Amino acid sequence: MKDTLRTRVVKGNELAPWLTAVADLRISVFRDFPYLYDGSRDYEQIYLRTYTETDTSICVLALDGERVVGASTGLAMVDETEEFRQPLVDAGWDIESIFYCAESTLLPEYRGRGLYRAFFDEREAHARRLGKRISVFCAVQRPEDHPLRPVGYQPLDSIWRYFGYRPIPDTMATFHWKDIDQTQETGKQLLFYQKAL
Repeated sequence: MKDTLRTRVVKGNELAPWLTAVADLRISVFRDFPYLYDGSRDYEQIYLRTYTETDTSICVLALDGERVVGASTGLAMVDETEEFRQPLVDAGWDIESIFYCAESTLLPEYRGRGLYRAFFDEREAHARRLGKRISVFCAVQRPEDHPLRPVGYQPLDSIWRYFGYRPIPDTMATFHWKDIDQTQETGKQLLFYQKAL
């Protein structure tokens, strides 16, 4: 059987035709632990519009034929929202030098096929072309005893270390969303990780 899996890089407004597919993918993937995100397409399309409004953004699409099965986004930190920028500013980082590797989403059946590496490689290469010296992302922190934590759940920290990322101690962003088992939004802490480019 022919392998139809491939990646495609889109930048800036080139993402616009893919917004609905990427929004749906994010809602699906982030519903799982640890995000437990009860998302909506309307919110997602507003959120993703940030990436269509700057020429520093990139989205690495994973496609099976024409179906979007994964997506990985990023942009210059100066073009991100204040919620992402301010914790780093407060910690004394030069945000002009930083590229933000936003989210990587991939359907479970496509994991373990090298796409995660492609996601990081493409975004980091883009960041270097923009003259950025540091790549960062942030990840939600959940307690070990969270009631929806799956048995045998393994955090991705070891994979992030493999790709060269380390936590920035005590540097957190706070975001609000509604968990799948709750009736209203609550604040979540997301820890920043960084890598020198």
